[in-house]
Amino acid sequence: MGSRGNGSESDVMIAIRGLRIGFDELKVLRGIDLEVRRGETLCVLGGSGCGKSVMLKCIAGLYTPDAGEIRIEGENIVGMSERDLVDVRKKIGFVFQNSALFDSLTVFENVAYPVREHRKIADEALARIVAERLALVGLEGTEEKYPAELSGGMRKRVAFARAVASDPAIVLYDEPTTGLDPQNARRIDLLIRELQAMLGVTGIVVTHDISSAFAVADHLALMVEGRIGVHGTPDEFRSSAEPTVREFLSARPVPPAEPAQSGGAT
Repeated sequence: MGSRGNGSESDVMIAIRGLRIGFDELKVLRGIDLEVRRGETLCVLGGSGCGKSVMLKCIAGLYTPDAGEIRIEGENIVGMSERDLVDVRKKIGFVFQNSALFDSLTVFENVAYPVREHRKIADEALARIVAERLALVGLEGTEEKYPAELSGGMRKRVAFARAVASDPAIVLYDEPTTGLDPQNARRIDLLIRELQAMLGVTGIVVTHDISSAFAVADHLALMVEGRIGVHGTPDEFRSSAEPTVREFLSARPVPPAEPAQSGGAT
C-alpha cells in the first residue's frame, strides 16, 4: 500500500502531483500525489476538515492551487485562464455536499442548467435529456416539482441527475451520503455504482462514511494532514496493519473481506 502512480498515460484520467493550497496562514493541502484511472471510482477518506473537499474543488477548477499539477487526460489545468477552464469543466460533473439545487428553479430547470450552460440545444432534445437523467436516478415525472417539495434523498438524486446531464467523463462527489438516513445512504451508494457501470464515468468520492466507501470504491486513499498517506484496494484496507488506517477504520466496523479479485495497489 502507498501513494499510487506509474499508470500508463492513456489509462490515467486524473493525475495530481505536489498539490498544495492554503488559506491565509492555514495550510490545507501539503503535497497531494494521486492518480485516478479511467472508468474507476476512487474514494478519498479522511476526517472532517482534512482537505478532501478542497481537493475536489481544485480538480474542478474552482480553487487555484498554490503549487503542483492537476492533469486531466494529460492536460495540466493549473494556471489555465478562466476561458480555457470552461472547456475542462465540460468534462466534469459535481455533486455538492448539500446538493446545492436552485430553490427557485424546478427539477427540470435544475437538471437542464448545465446542459444549457455548455451548449445550444433544441427544447425537445433538452426535454429528452432531462427525462432520461431523471429516469436514471428513479425520479420520473418530477420535472415540475421544486426542491422544497422533495425529501433529502430525492434532492440528492436530482443533484446526481444534474451532474451527469451533460455527459461528463468525470463526476466528483462531495460527501454524497451526508445527512441521509441509512436506507437512503445505501441507495446513493448503489446509484454511484450504477452511474459508473452505465455511463462509464470516472469518479472521485470524498467521504468520512466508511460503509459507503467500501460499497462504491475500486480503490481507496486515506488523507492525513493534507497528504495521501495510504492507497489501496478495499481488501488491502481491510487487512492493513498501517496505524493510520487502523485508527481511522476503528471508528466504525469494517465490512468483511470479499472474495479475492485481481489487481491491487501500485
